[in-house]
Amino acid sequence: MTRDYSKFLLPSGSSKIPRRAPSPLERLGWKPFFSQQTDVEAAADTPPVRVVEVHRNGLRVLGENLDTILPPGPDATVGDWLLYDPQKPSNSKVLERRSVFKRRAPGSDRKRQLIAANVDTVFIVSSCNKDFNIARLERYVALAFEAEVTPVILLTKADLCDDPEAYVKAASAISGRVLVEALNALSEEPIARLAPWCTPGQSVAFLGSSGVGKSTLVNTLFRDGVADTAAIREDDSKGRHTTTRRQLHFTAEGCAVLDTPGMRELQLTDAEAGIADVFADIVALADQCRFSDCRHDREPGCAIQGALARGEIDPDRLARWIKLAAEERFNASTLAERKTADKSLRKMINAIQRKNRK
Repeated sequence: MTRDYSKFLLPSGSSKIPRRAPSPLERLGWKPFFSQQTDVEAAADTPPVRVVEVHRNGLRVLGENLDTILPPGPDATVGDWLLYDPQKPSNSKVLERRSVFKRRAPGSDRKRQLIAANVDTVFIVSSCNKDFNIARLERYVALAFEAEVTPVILLTKADLCDDPEAYVKAASAISGRVLVEALNALSEEPIARLAPWCTPGQSVAFLGSSGVGKSTLVNTLFRDGVADTAAIREDDSKGRHTTTRRQLHFTAEGCAVLDTPGMRELQLTDAEAGIADVFADIVALADQCRFSDCRHDREPGCAIQGALARGEIDPDRLARWIKLAAEERFNASTLAERKTADKSLRKMINAIQRKNRK
């Protein structure tokens, strides 16, 4: 499959600014992609709504002249569009997504966890301090590439760093298709720097670990306090969880802004293409190996080991690719096994129920 990377180099809203005032639904992020999935005649009976919060007791959705809580039922996440069924809200239909972020859920239950849907641009936030971690940034970029969402790396606390350019250089080396911005989240600077992506009808998300300034950036965009913030620990630059749930906020101009809790663990799953995009140079070398099942260790004719011996690739980066690719394969396989096991269990339960009814 040919993947279009041109959109990763430009703000996703740069060519989509509406010439007229957006409608109430367009201000929530409604696009032709979603309207093509709807029936005009049925629109009055099942109007489109967008999930803006996920609670234990249901989903909060917004629509045109509608703000309500749906009971548990639809398998949806923040950013999803649904066709709201007022007669049976739990049966509301989830529309096909333009993009979706997902990971393997923390813990041992091996489930997939949906993070957000229908995002146009993801701001991957890190800091110019001890929190900066190339391996973590590569994971987030792979997540964005897999979802075909425009990633932008934001390096905060640049004003507190003696050499922010060193951090910018390191982050820029991850991929030539990712823009990197160093800024002071506490100033007015982000309003102008992020404006090209935060246009009416666009949806942007902030992802990163705790304490890097995601909520501070959200507050700056709104010029008001819509998200809680807290100071980081001085000894290791790690932050405290202040955002406790994923929630969409909407600017006065009509841009949807998603703030997310810091993620201590980002286990990728179903992200093979995204990982390959981040490590495109190494993947290209792997295709040149003599054996298709080469483990890139000591096998004869290994193109990667040859490039490593010539100093053409960074051994640390190679190690991160091997680790990330192996992790993705493991997570994808174990989740598939779980799905098969769950299906077998359901069949067994149904067979017992049928037997009991007889």
